[in-house]
Amino acid sequence: MAHLSTTHRVDDAGLATLRTPRSDLVAETPAVDDVFGLLEGPFDHYERRLVIGRADAGRHTVVETIDYRLAVPLWRPVLAWPMRRALRHPPSSGMPWWSPPDRLDARAARVIALLCSLAVLAGYLGSLLSQTISPAADDFGASNNAQGIVLAITRVGVVVAVAVTFLADRRGRRPMLVFSGYAASVFAITTAVAPSLWAYGASQTLARGLSTALALLIGVVAAEETPARSRAYVVSILALCAGLGSGMVVWFLPLADLGESGWRLLFLIPAVGIIVVTIVARSLPETRRFEAAQPGGRRHVARNRLVLLAATAFFASAFAAPASNFLNDFLREDRGFSNSRVSLFQLTVNTPIGIGVLVGGRLADLRGRRVIGATAFLVGAASVAVRYNTAGATMWLVATLGTIVGAAAIPALGVYSFELFGTSRRAQSNGLLTVAGVAGSALGLLYAGYAADRIGFGPTFAWLAIAPVIVAVLVLTRYPETAGVELEDINPEDRA
Repeated sequence: MAHLSTTHRVDDAGLATLRTPRSDLVAETPAVDDVFGLLEGPFDHYERRLVIGRADAGRHTVVETIDYRLAVPLWRPVLAWPMRRALRHPPSSGMPWWSPPDRLDARAARVIALLCSLAVLAGYLGSLLSQTISPAADDFGASNNAQGIVLAITRVGVVVAVAVTFLADRRGRRPMLVFSGYAASVFAITTAVAPSLWAYGASQTLARGLSTALALLIGVVAAEETPARSRAYVVSILALCAGLGSGMVVWFLPLADLGESGWRLLFLIPAVGIIVVTIVARSLPETRRFEAAQPGGRRHVARNRLVLLAATAFFASAFAAPASNFLNDFLREDRGFSNSRVSLFQLTVNTPIGIGVLVGGRLADLRGRRVIGATAFLVGAASVAVRYNTAGATMWLVATLGTIVGAAAIPALGVYSFELFGTSRRAQSNGLLTVAGVAGSALGLLYAGYAADRIGFGPTFAWLAIAPVIVAVLVLTRYPETAGVELEDINPEDRA
């Protein structure tokens, strides 16, 4: 239980403000003897009490005490300081800059906090392949072409993700979310003992498929439990948590320098993920929208929307997958970086990503998704193409700025796949979109692996940059605007 005590010296107007129920991060009940309770807010417990001293020269001494417990399991230490700062001062005209545009209730705050924990795990599991394929290939004596083939083959794991998402629309989001977290962690651990590059690829096929399902279901649950004007913001927070998980892989990447098989140590860390999933499983409820949808029966997928988003996923992944997966090879082979310097580059370039993600999520909820998403994606893609064609300080600077701007596209465009499909088909639609994304990534990886060995990384990514232009055109000309619209209004069949 957190305790906050503040002494105010205020005039009559200031006293009236203190005696007014708050309506910002927390909505308070009307006062009873200057004691305010919790009407709505991200708290398991909340009470604000005023003790008003005698007036002196028109000024009042008021001792304000607030006792509260945040409904954010595992993340209370992170929010402790900003929450204390927000509660210490009288409410302003709006929400704090770091909070979602909508006020969250205790259930939504708890669910989002639990999903953030799973997102860290999903981010770590999802980045292991791309960050370790290069040292693993060196350990097994494999070529760039062999790496490209393995990276493409592991995309077959999308079949596992599709199967899990289909079951999530029938059995529920919660049980399949928990299953995916456990199974993905276990299969990742088995990669640590892979005897060959092909065994490495086989175990990662299953682990990546399950971690993909985990990431998709995290987004589905978030969309179904988040207020209408905060969906992109919550996607941005989940993206940051997934980025934290991905960053952890980079933190531990120097372990690969301990020896030819040092990369195997990174695959033992998912054992911690099993503990995280166990904690989440105890508190995560089934989504209310899924429970409400059950009596209504099953409905067809919105095919036009599915085709539109599938095309976007295909072209976006055809560029993004090779841009990510071949970066370490490019830095090591073309720029002469060691594993430790690769880690430094990744940390330097990717650490500011939170700026773009947070700003993009908030703007997407308040100003709209399409222009922000398309512009940010184009700028980010252009920076990648330049990064693969430059060296020295220019490469570091362009990569960093491009990452910040491009990151704004993550929440602005990422939320569409959860918004444009009804509850009874939301999970499996996202599974099918993943197939399109995997097809695009496989094609991009095969092309990049083949072309890089012949014409080099620079020209390869200059040609691949055509794909982001197609994505921007589709978003600007074909996507609807969904900012601030309830899911039931976007998908009228759910309201029925």
